[in-house]
This record gives sequence, C-alpha cells and structure tokens, in this order.
Amino acid sequence: LETLLKELLYLQKYKFFSIVFSGNGPSGICLSYLLSGYTPYFKRHSLHPHPILQRKLEEAPEVSVLDQDLEYLSEGLEGRSHSPVALLFDTLQRPDTDFGGTAESVLTWWHEPDRAIPHLVLGRNAPGGAWHSIEGSMVTLSRGEWMGLPDLPFKEWLKQKRRGLRNNRATAEDIAQYYQHYVVKKGLQKNFRCGTVVTSVRKVSAESISNHTQKDLQEDSDSIWNSNEKSAEVFQVDGFFKTLEGDKESFSIYAENVVLATGTYDNPTWLGVKGENLSYVYHQLSALEEAVKNNSVGIMTDPVLIVGAGLTAADAILFAHHCNIPVIHVFRRRVTDPGLIFNQLPKTMYPEYHKVHQMMKEQTAACAGPYEHYISLPEHHVLSFGKDKKCIFQDKNGCQKAYKISMALVLTGSNPNLSFLPNDGTDLALDSDQPVNPKRNPIDVDPFTYECTQEKGLYALGPLAGDNFVRFVQGGALAAASSLLKKANKNPP
Repeated sequence: LETLLKELLYLQKYKFFSIVFSGNGPSGICLSYLLSGYTPYFKRHSLHPHPILQRKLEEAPEVSVLDQDLEYLSEGLEGRSHSPVALLFDTLQRPDTDFGGTAESVLTWWHEPDRAIPHLVLGRNAPGGAWHSIEGSMVTLSRGEWMGLPDLPFKEWLKQKRRGLRNNRATAEDIAQYYQHYVVKKGLQKNFRCGTVVTSVRKVSAESISNHTQKDLQEDSDSIWNSNEKSAEVFQVDGFFKTLEGDKESFSIYAENVVLATGTYDNPTWLGVKGENLSYVYHQLSALEEAVKNNSVGIMTDPVLIVGAGLTAADAILFAHHCNIPVIHVFRRRVTDPGLIFNQLPKTMYPEYHKVHQMMKEQTAACAGPYEHYISLPEHHVLSFGKDKKCIFQDKNGCQKAYKISMALVLTGSNPNLSFLPNDGTDLALDSDQPVNPKRNPIDVDPFTYECTQEKGLYALGPLAGDNFVRFVQGGALAAASSLLKKANKNPP
C-alpha cells in the first residue's frame, strides 16, 4: 500500500509528462528503453549480410541509428512485414534470421542518460501486457529468439534459467517473465505504473488547465510550461489505479505526446448471432481451462464447440484433445484456403498446428477419420445458440444441422478496445468509416515516425498500427523514439 500511495503522490506532483504511453507490452517496453537514453550505434567492424545496408551504415558510424534518416536506411529492404522501419530494426538486430542464419546483431548499445526524456508507461498488468493473460504453457507461434527485446537476447536469459527452447519456441509464461525481467534489468521500473486503466485521452487547450495546476507544473524543470514555446494544446489523460483494497483512485495527467500501445487482446470478436450472450458461450480460451479444472467438461460430456480457424482456435483444439474432450469445430473457410494460417506455416517448425490442420482435413462430419472425439465442419457458420444448449449450423449449400453441446468457444480474433478515445479511435483509422482492426483497418500512421496522420502528438505502435509480431513491433518503437527525440531536441545535429 505504501508503494501505491507513493505512486499516487508521484502522479499528483508530476502531473505533466513529455510522453505518456497507454499499454506496457513489448512495444511500450521497447520504446521506454529507447527513451531512457539507451542508444543504438552501428558496431564497428561488423559485417551485415545485406551489402547495400552495410554501405549505408558505414557512411556515418559515429551517428546513432536513432539520429539517422530511417527512410534512407530502410529503402530496398524486403521481408515479412509491410513496415520499412520494422524490417530495418529487425535486420539490424537479427541480420539473417529468416534464412536460418545466426549472425550477431550489428548494433551496439550505449547508455547516454542526458538523452533520456521523462515518460510514463501505464498498463493494466505487469510489464509484458497481454502476455500475462495467456495460458502459461501455450507455445508461441514465433521462434523464441524473435520474442527478444534489444540488447538482452531471449536465448541467453533462458539459459540462465537452465531451460532450452522447445522446438526453437518458448512458452507464454517464459515470455511474460522475460519482459518483467527486462524492465528490471534495464532499470526502467521508475517509468512504469502497473494496475492502471486509462479511461480518456483528449486534447485540451493549455490555457484551459487551471492556474493551480500550472503552478504545480512549473516546479518540474523539464516541463514545457517553462519553455518559451508553450504548446497551444496538450493531451489530458484520465484514468484510475486499482488499490490493494480493490478501490479505484482516479488520476489526471497532461502530456504533449501520447503513445497508444494497447494491443488488441481486450475485445474478443462476437459472431453477432442469436443466443451468443447465453451463459455457456465464451469468447476466451481461458474458459475451457477453467471448465476442465471444474470437471464441467470431460470425456463423457456433450462436445465442446470451437468456432474459428486461427491459432487460438487451434490451441483450444490441442488442449481439448490432450484432455480427451470431444470437440465440434466450425469454421467458414475451406481447409485448402491459402488465407488459412495453417497453409502458411512450415510443417517442421509447427508440428502441433500441422496436426490440427490434418484433423480439420481428415475428420469432417461427412467422413470419420482417425482422430477420436473430434468433428470438423468446414465452410459452416453458426446460425444460433439455443437455451437448451442446442446449436444450429448452416453449410455453404444452406443445409442446417443441430448439435447438442456442453459449452461454446467463439475464437474468431479480437479487436482493440479504444473506448478511451473520441469516437472509439475510428477517426484515426485508414478507413474512418470502420472500427480500428489490426489486420483490415489499422490506425493510419506515418511509416517513418508512427505519428497518427489525423492527430499530431498521438502515436500508435504494435497491432494498432498493423504490426502484429513482437519482432516487428520494435521498429515502430525505433521510429517513434527517433521522432520524439527530435521534438525534444535530444537528437544531436
């Protein structure tokens, strides 16, 4: 409680920050690292396998990557991301990883404390964000080393725990622990406020903030209130802390810049069909784990319905299969659809997902296959959930089927919860008539600064900006840090 009170007093005293982040997952941690004075330089005498990039890096080795022209450096790079700066930062840290190479990073990190900018990282969970909400034994889709953050290789951290990577991949629990360890190891804790929920971010005119607040702010020597160029508008960030007693303590802070790094784990997608709000229909994998613990589903119960054909649905199928729980699996696509994630994953690296794909192919209701307790219904969709736990499906020809089930898991992806922004953040999206969606309609950002096109001073990182893998969200942090350092005049000329 004492720590919490100190934190509240801290927020009361320093009501003004240069930068406030909403979200403390990998994007937020990486940006905090870059804004805490940790500065990447090209490591002398290192050789990058990309000859053109090598030549560019040799042009100004004494200038930090943060201070260079990111557009120039990233020109001509190709890879598994649409973001040029994501590709740049990834290839500097892991030069030839996509080709199975293990070349060392060509970056060296210097701590230059005079370049640090005061900032605050607000998040609901411990540092690591949604990684703390995922079932700990789940294995990550990405290879373990791709989950690592700058200047602390994940593999080295895992070795200290005397653990190896399973099939080159790590568990969600490992990842969550690594991110917490990273924040402590790099001395970033002072910037993080966990257990906080942001309820509103909006622009206000600097003059409208009461004189009383301004007087408080002037005690902070780094405040823009002391600079000659007073910003006409600032962001007001409102929210609350959860105290140990379960009470809510509200706060208001002001910032010149706000970074949105909330990810997309908060808001599971609903099908929008009749009966979806009934008590046996769930939208998170954790509900199945809970049901197994409580013995409310098992080998003798009616099947569990799993809706969706992504990796979370696959994780649910593997979990149910492991516990001998009967499953009915419904999804809209054809099994051979090239857009299906299973058709894009190398079989050798992802044997368990390949197994689920085999089950989906071989175990359709029309022809029973070798896998017990599992029925696949491709090109079907749910019409309704009944109060009697009867679920009605329809296939592509319009034929309907009814099944009695014990519980339903609708695992068809999730959307960001941006209810704290005006109009739920829709005005910031590429298509401002549609809600923000990480895959179809991300927030429209400048590709070399990650500043929102529609709102200066507001930045978006990670899935909100269309970067969905940890290895690529770090480039967004590099772009934003470079832009914020320029604004704060912390970039050497």
